[in-house]
Amino acid sequence: VLSLFLYAVDVVLFFIAEAIILISLWAAFRAYRTFTRPLDLIAAGIESIRDQDFNTKFVPIEGGEIGRLVETYNQMIDQLRQERVKRQEQHYFLERLIDASPLGIVVLDLDDRVASINQAGREMLRVGKTDPQGRLIRDFPDPFGPVLAGLKSGETTIINVSGIQAYKGSTFHFVDRGFPRQFILIEELTREIMAVQKKAYEKVIRMMSHEINNSVGAVNSILHSSLPYRSRLSPEEASDFAAALQVAIDRNTHLNRFMSNFADVVRLPAPVMEPSDVHRLLRSVQVLMSAECRRRRIAWTWELSPGPLMVAMDVQQMEQVLVNVVKNALEAIEENGTVTVRTAAEGARSLTIIDSGKGISPEERAQLFSPFFSTKRDGQGIGLTLIREVLLNHGFSFGLESVGQGHTEFRIEFR
Repeated sequence: VLSLFLYAVDVVLFFIAEAIILISLWAAFRAYRTFTRPLDLIAAGIESIRDQDFNTKFVPIEGGEIGRLVETYNQMIDQLRQERVKRQEQHYFLERLIDASPLGIVVLDLDDRVASINQAGREMLRVGKTDPQGRLIRDFPDPFGPVLAGLKSGETTIINVSGIQAYKGSTFHFVDRGFPRQFILIEELTREIMAVQKKAYEKVIRMMSHEINNSVGAVNSILHSSLPYRSRLSPEEASDFAAALQVAIDRNTHLNRFMSNFADVVRLPAPVMEPSDVHRLLRSVQVLMSAECRRRRIAWTWELSPGPLMVAMDVQQMEQVLVNVVKNALEAIEENGTVTVRTAAEGARSLTIIDSGKGISPEERAQLFSPFFSTKRDGQGIGLTLIREVLLNHGFSFGLESVGQGHTEFRIEFR
């Protein structure tokens, strides 16, 4: 406004004043941008970090505070981007490692509910296709749920399933955002424990068999040699003498047969695998046991899949397995019952034998298939031990458990 008064006095001074005003405005704008540009850069950087956009960088500026600010920001963004990529790669690797691990891994959240579980854990805990996330660990099937729920961090226990499989369950914890979270490791020890058991009882049986056979043979020889001496005794004494010797001989023979049954388990040969029809084998076992079934009024129910069920197996060994399984089923029924035979040839090929007996108690189920364990008063436990060894040598999965109203189900899954 003041420069307008110069226009009436001196036009040249007016234009000089106008030029100075324009230069001042330009200088003021540059000064304002110099002060506000770092704030704009900081605001833009904060927005990028807030949006986790670590790919946006500023164009480098040579010299000055702005240049150093841009350089520092770009370095920070590069480091954040590298850390995020590294973290994502490590997280991806950890997920793949957990999924591929043979150990069952169950990670719990802060409320001790299942946050994640790998494939091995699903199979061991038998959750199938259901989604276990959000469930409490104690809600999982027996015996895993109750046992694992009672473990504290750092504790380890052994879990037996139907006397066949053995698992080691361990609980640990880690810190997540300042709060402790637990995770559970489940490791199958079945093969290791069975190998140790087999090695131990093989050594004991061989030693016992060697000592008993040597003693029984020598004692029986002496007893037979003593029989001619009865002629020197009176008739009454001779009769008692002969009876006593015969009892001793029969007892030695029984003892020899007893040890022979144990030795058969140790001397079990490797299976000779040949394709065979399971249905035909089952029919032959039925014929073998038909007299016993008629005597005790036990009926057979057949639920066979259409056509033959061809499986690679050692026929003689598998026949012995089925005879033992059916014999146990008949003994469980006693009389007036049913044996149901069911096969599946599609998908997971299997054989299931169900008896309508009294079932298996939880205490007995935990010991089933343990070496030489028997629920019978005079049982030796040879049958189930032989079954276990034959099926394991064949590579077949199997299980024995009570279902429904006291029914017992023996299931074999073929490869």
